[in-house]
Amino acid sequence: MNLNLSRRAVVAGGLASGAASLSGARAQEAWPTRPITLIVPFTPGGSTDILARIIGQKFTGAWGQGVVVDNRPGAGGSTGTTQIARAAPDGYTIGMGHIGTLSVNPSLYKGLQYDPVDGVAHISMLAKVHNICVVHPSVPANNIAELVDYLKKNPGKVNYGSGGNGSAAHIATAAFMVATGTDMTHVPYRGTAPAVTDLLAGQIQLMMTGGPAVLPHVRSGTLRALGTASTTRLPSANDIPSISETISGFEASQWYGLIAPKGTPDVIIEKINVEIRKAMTEKAVMEALDRDGAEAWTMTPAEFRSFIDKEIKRWGEIVKLSKIGVD
Repeated sequence: MNLNLSRRAVVAGGLASGAASLSGARAQEAWPTRPITLIVPFTPGGSTDILARIIGQKFTGAWGQGVVVDNRPGAGGSTGTTQIARAAPDGYTIGMGHIGTLSVNPSLYKGLQYDPVDGVAHISMLAKVHNICVVHPSVPANNIAELVDYLKKNPGKVNYGSGGNGSAAHIATAAFMVATGTDMTHVPYRGTAPAVTDLLAGQIQLMMTGGPAVLPHVRSGTLRALGTASTTRLPSANDIPSISETISGFEASQWYGLIAPKGTPDVIIEKINVEIRKAMTEKAVMEALDRDGAEAWTMTPAEFRSFIDKEIKRWGEIVKLSKIGVD
């Protein structure tokens, strides 16, 4: 064996490996150099989609690259979230996660095809969105106490809508029924927007969903808001009582964050996290969120991962108590 040739081969291999590593590092530092796909696992028009478009615009302005919002609804958001988890971990596919997809679905769906704790890269929390209990004007209730009384006198007769089985609105309303000892009939839709459309038409009578999807209709008088599913009132809608003012301790807010495929380089995750923190402190963004009943809420990737782990345990108990199942 020629030792000189062997040594040259080793050196050449090492140089090639080092060059590849350097090239990869430079590509990560230069990211993004082409448009980014932002997967939203729900239909257009809902709270998740609205927030995605707000943050997408900020990313475009910061990096000079387009952000394509790609709506992939289905299975309570599991379809789109699975696609996020399975995408190439190169930073050019990121996705919206929320309370349903990242903390509720593990308790609802057998054989879930993604792991919200260990199977994705966590970027940051984006915002907390206060669920608001709204009813069609035909419902004879002007506050939560009157609603509970009406529901108890008419068990199962009120239809409530949600963005799908296991969605945040579904779980929040189920938690409300457990807390009040009431019973309503669930009508799942393929997204929040079509559910709100039917609520406006009187096909269903109640929803407990995020402010961005319903507050404009409350302000126009086409829907009646009875309470926010949080422990405090909304600064932008202080006239709407908190449900906890009637039902002590009741809280069922939604939250939203950004995730990426597992293995996405840390330098890219950090770039996105930093930009989120900048965007969420901008006055225009904070005002836009406030108008839609949302609050900016950011975390480090590690904090976000830990939070999701705790939320899975919390909502797992609620799913168990309310005996929720998916079709």
